[in-house]
Amino acid sequence: MADAAPETKTRTGSVQSIERAFSLLEMMADAGGTLGLSQLANQTGLPLPTIHRLLRTLVDLGYIRQESSRQYVLGPRLIRLGDASSRMLSVWARPHLARLVDELGESTNLAMLDGDEIVYVAQAQSRHSMRMFTEVGRRVEPHCTAVGKAIMAKMPIEEVRDILARSGMPRHTQTTITDPDEFAAQLAWSAEHGYAIDEGEQEIGVRCVAVAIPDAPSRLAISISGPAGRMTDELVERAVPLLTDVAAALSADLN
Repeated sequence: MADAAPETKTRTGSVQSIERAFSLLEMMADAGGTLGLSQLANQTGLPLPTIHRLLRTLVDLGYIRQESSRQYVLGPRLIRLGDASSRMLSVWARPHLARLVDELGESTNLAMLDGDEIVYVAQAQSRHSMRMFTEVGRRVEPHCTAVGKAIMAKMPIEEVRDILARSGMPRHTQTTITDPDEFAAQLAWSAEHGYAIDEGEQEIGVRCVAVAIPDAPSRLAISISGPAGRMTDELVERAVPLLTDVAAALSADLN
C-alpha cells in the first residue's frame, strides 16, 4: 500500500504531460500550423517554462520545429500520423457508407475540410451502371459542394468569408454560387434545416445532399450523390433522416 501513491502520482503526471502536449499541437493546427511561445502561453494559461519544456520535447521528436522567426510550426513527422489516421477514418466510415448505398441506392462520400479545400476521404459506390464517382483524395473548393456547405453551415460566418476570399469562388457550372452574400444565405438555410444540397454546382447534371458529422474531431460531412434524374426531391426527403442517423452513428465511432 505504501508504494501505491507514488506510482499513481507518476502515472497521473505522465498523462497530464501527454494531454498538454497534444493540446499544444491542436492549438497550432487550429491556428493554421504556426504559433509563438507567448501566444501558446496566453491560450493555455500554462507557465512559460512548462510550455517551453513541452515544445522542446516535441521539437526533439520532430512533431514541431522552430523557425528562424522563433515561431513554432507543425513538423513533417505528423504527416505519417495523419496519413495513417486518414486510412483508419476510411475503415471506420465504410460500413456506414455501405448502409446508405444499400438503403438509398446512390453513391456516398465522406469528406473533410482541410485548410481551404474539401478532400474526399472515403466512398461507397452505387450499384447502378451509371453512377457518380469521386476519387478518394480528390480536392475541391468547398463553395460548390454539398459537403462543403454542410460543414461551413456549422462555422462562424467570418471564418467562412475568409475561406471564400482565399478560394475566389470560381464558377464551375451555371448554377455555381459565386456571390458570398448569396452563399451565406444558403448556409443559413442549411443550418436551419440540418442539411445542404448541391444543385449541379460542381458538375452538370449531378445532385448531392449532405449532412455534417456532429462532434467530430475534424470538420467532416457525409453525402449521397447521383444523376439529377434519380436524385429526386422524394429521394432527398428520404435521404436526410438516414444521413442524419448515419452521421450520428459515425460520430459515436469517432469519439
